[in-house]
Parts: sequence; structure tokens; C-alpha cells
Amino acid sequence: MSVDAGWDWLQHVVDHVELHASDYDESVRFYATVLTPLRIPYWSEVTEDERRTDFTRISVVDRRPATTELHLCFVARSRDEVDAFHQAGVDAGFSSNGPPGLRDYGPGYYAAFLFDPDGNNIEALYRDVDNRGHGWNG
Repeated sequence: MSVDAGWDWLQHVVDHVELHASDYDESVRFYATVLTPLRIPYWSEVTEDERRTDFTRISVVDRRPATTELHLCFVARSRDEVDAFHQAGVDAGFSSNGPPGLRDYGPGYYAAFLFDPDGNNIEALYRDVDNRGHGWNG
């Protein structure tokens, strides 16, 4: 399929993602800690069948087997938010998978990476002025 020049690249194409957590409480702590600097709200729900916490369209669910080997990237509104995402995670004892900085993926691609409790690669990305996606950050 070719790229449609008329495609609205701001259109949402994914409604939600579920992450199954091997340690639900620790996973919620991770996401609450690192997503707060990105100003991503959350709420929790307990039903007869399960516990879940929704971070907008990303849900952490107390269900097995755990989600593993996932790369999930969150939008940051500035380099400072990327820095704060990474620092919050490291300060809370979570493992870095790459400190904040410009990446070779393209000009102006400023990102940081952390591992969540199940080893998923979680990224915060700011598309700086030199990046073709600049301005898509909401």
C-alpha cells in the first residue's frame, strides 16, 4: 500500500491497548510515576472479574500471562517532559533503557526509554522543530 498524501496523520487509529501485568500494583506504580510528568491522567476500577487502571487509552490489567516484549511510546510536549519522565522512573528505582537525548531515528527526535516491571520498553518522545512530526504532539 502506498502512502496516501491526503491521509490525516492526526487521526487516531488505535482506540486502546491492554497491558497484562504480572505484578499489577508495581505496574500501576510504574505508569503512575512516569506518566505524571507527561500530564497523563489515570483512574482505577475493580470489578468482580479484574482490577484495571486506565492511563487514558492504555489500560494496565491484573491478568496473566503478562504482556512482554512490547515497545510503547508516549507523546511528550517538550524536552523537559521527556527528561522528567526518565528522571521520575530512575528516581523510583525503575531501569533505564536509554537516557534523554536526540536519537538517530531522524532530526529532532528527542526521547528517553525505561523498562516497565515486565520488561516492556516504554518511551517518551518529543518531536523537536527539526522533526517532520513536530506539531503532532497535541
